Amino acid sequence: MKILFVSLGCDKNLVDSEEMLGLLGSRGYTFTDDEAEADIIIINTCCFINDAKEESVQAILEMAEYKKSGSCKALIVTGCMAQRYRQEILDEIEEVDMVLGTTAYDKIAEAVEQALAGKREVETEELTRLPEMKNGRLVTTGGHYAYLKIAEGCDKHCTYCIIPKLRGSYRSVPMERLIAQAEELAAQGVKELILVAQETTVYGVDLYGKKSLHLLLEALCRISGIRWIRILYCYPEEIYDELIDTIAREPKICHYLDLPIQHASDAVLKRMGRRTTKADLIRVVGRLREAIPDIMLRTTLIAGFPGETKAQHEELMEFIDEMEFDRLGVFTYSQEEDTPAASMPDQIDEETKLAWQEELMELQQEIAFDRAQDMVGRTVTAMVEGKVADEDAYVARTYGDAPNVDGLLFIHTDETLMSGDFARVKITGAAEYDLIGEIADESTE
Repeated sequence: MKILFVSLGCDKNLVDSEEMLGLLGSRGYTFTDDEAEADIIIINTCCFINDAKEESVQAILEMAEYKKSGSCKALIVTGCMAQRYRQEILDEIEEVDMVLGTTAYDKIAEAVEQALAGKREVETEELTRLPEMKNGRLVTTGGHYAYLKIAEGCDKHCTYCIIPKLRGSYRSVPMERLIAQAEELAAQGVKELILVAQETTVYGVDLYGKKSLHLLLEALCRISGIRWIRILYCYPEEIYDELIDTIAREPKICHYLDLPIQHASDAVLKRMGRRTTKADLIRVVGRLREAIPDIMLRTTLIAGFPGETKAQHEELMEFIDEMEFDRLGVFTYSQEEDTPAASMPDQIDEETKLAWQEELMELQQEIAFDRAQDMVGRTVTAMVEGKVADEDAYVARTYGDAPNVDGLLFIHTDETLMSGDFARVKITGAAEYDLIGEIADESTE
C-alpha cells in the first residue's frame, strides 16, 4: 500500500517524520508524492504560531478531500497540532481516522493498521515519554546532511511559547543512542550533522547531572565520514566555557551558532520570561567572537510583543545595529491561547507588528549585505547542494549557512560536481544575501 506523508513545521518535526517513514518502510509500505494514488495519507502537523496552525488545518482539509473521492482509505494526523487539539480534530473532521500525539509517533504502524481496520481514535502517551525508534530513519534532506535531534521538550516556559505543553519537559536522548544514530547516518552517506532540540545547550543535565553538549560533540567528531557538525537553538544564557572551547578546537564543528535572543530590552525580555538581560547578551556575543573570531552568529527576534513600546523597539534596533549579527530572522508576535502572554494587557496591533518587523529586516539587510561583501576575495570550503538547471553553475553552502534558513553560494564552473561534495571556492562577488564564487583549485575535497 502506498503512503503519502506530509511533514510540516520545524526540523525537529522533520526528524519525527523521518523516523516514522523508516518504521513504515520496514513494514513493507511504499511511498508516493501523488495524493490521488495514495492509499494512506499521514500529516505531521505544527501549531507553534498562528500561521503554522492555519497551514496544518488547510493541509488536513485538503487531504480529507482525497478520503472522500480518491483512493485514500486512511487519514492520520500526528505532531503538535494533533497533541494540542486531538479530540477536536477527530470530532470536527470526520475524514480523519487516527490522531497521534507527540510522544506516540513510534506507534504509527499500529495506527495505520487500526485506521485501515475502521477504527477512529486518539492515541497519546505521557509527555514524560521519549519514543525510541529501533528502525533506521528515511532521510529526506537529500542524503548529504541530516538533522540529529538530541533532546525533546523544554523547561524554559517562555511566556509566548506553547511547546512545553505540547512536547513536555526537557528530556535528553542518551548519548549512546545519538552516537549510534550518527554512525548509521554516516554509513548512509551523510556528511553534515545538524544538532537540534528545543534547546541544545543544556543537553545532558537531566541524564548526567551537568551540561554535556561538549562531550557529545567530541564523540560525534570521532565518527568517520562526518565532515561538518552544526549546532542550532543555543540559548545564550546557557553558553558555557567547555562548549566554546570545543567549538574552537574541533575542526569538524562549524564556526556557526544559532542564538535565539528574541529581544534586547530588559523590560521586554522579563515579560517574555527570558533569562537574559541586554548586558548578558552583549557579554555572550563578545565571548564567542573573542574565542572564535570567524564565528557566524544567527539569531531570531519577536516584533510586537505585548506591552512593547516604540522606545523599546528603537532600543532593539540600536542593539542589532551595534551587534551586527551575521544572520537574523524576525517573527511577528503570535497570540497563542494557553500561554501567559496571550492574556497580557497592551496587545500590539498587526499593522504595528508588521511595520516593526519590516524595520528590523531592512536594518539587518544592510548588515547582511555588508557582511557578504566582506567575504569577497576569501577562499572557503563549501558543500555542494546541487546543480543550477541549464547553467554551468552549482548551488552550495559555506560553514556559515544552515540549510533552508541562510544564504547560498553559487559556484560557476564547468567541472562536474555532485551533491555532498566539498570544494574550495574563491568568493568573487555577492548578490544580496548570496555569494558568487569559482573553484579555487582543480580538485574537490
